[in-house]
Amino acid sequence: MAAAELPISIDVGDTVVSAVYARPADTRATLVVAHGAGAGMEHPFLRGFTGALNDAGVATLRFNFPYREAGRKFPDRPPAAIAAWRAAMDAAAVRAEGEPLWAAGKSFGGRMASMAVAEGMPAAGLIYLGYPLHPPGKPEKLRDEHLYGLTLPMLFLQGSRDTFATRELLESVVTRIGATATLQWREGGDHSFAVAGRKRAPEEIGADLAAAAADFIRQHSP
Repeated sequence: MAAAELPISIDVGDTVVSAVYARPADTRATLVVAHGAGAGMEHPFLRGFTGALNDAGVATLRFNFPYREAGRKFPDRPPAAIAAWRAAMDAAAVRAEGEPLWAAGKSFGGRMASMAVAEGMPAAGLIYLGYPLHPPGKPEKLRDEHLYGLTLPMLFLQGSRDTFATRELLESVVTRIGATATLQWREGGDHSFAVAGRKRAPEEIGADLAAAAADFIRQHSP
């Protein structure tokens, strides 16, 4: 039986953002999930991802960043996004029952999670759904400096055709981070993990990534 989704509100400074929490009966961990720059928490990709995680025994909380909640298109600056991340993790902690709390995000959401952890936000581990290592066509503008100080388990799930992360560069970054970082390629996948010539709904694509995330959480949780 699928875990019921509970709409909640989260205070982020002087604003309020929407979130959805789901807790299966056999929860072994909680994963807080943030959306990418161009879509909110209700995107089918994230719904498929969190739904499959619930089926695998992982509670989830996905939330909107303030800019998305306000209907703006341009993403929040890091201080505001990090504040939202902290508030979302606090909201998940209140609802947890002692299990590990993990953080994950699609593209921008994952990068902001890693920056929040670099600034002291507690998390058992990080899962990146397409890490935006650099802007498309600009591999010289790397977004990696803060990653090297992180010592928690990190899983990079990345499409091999993702223009936001040149393959050789991302492999080099993960190697430099060390043993705590794991990189798994999805062959043929773009930044949304879509594969040319293979038509799949975004919800199915997101759900397909959940098994790897759940296995990684299981391997690195007490």
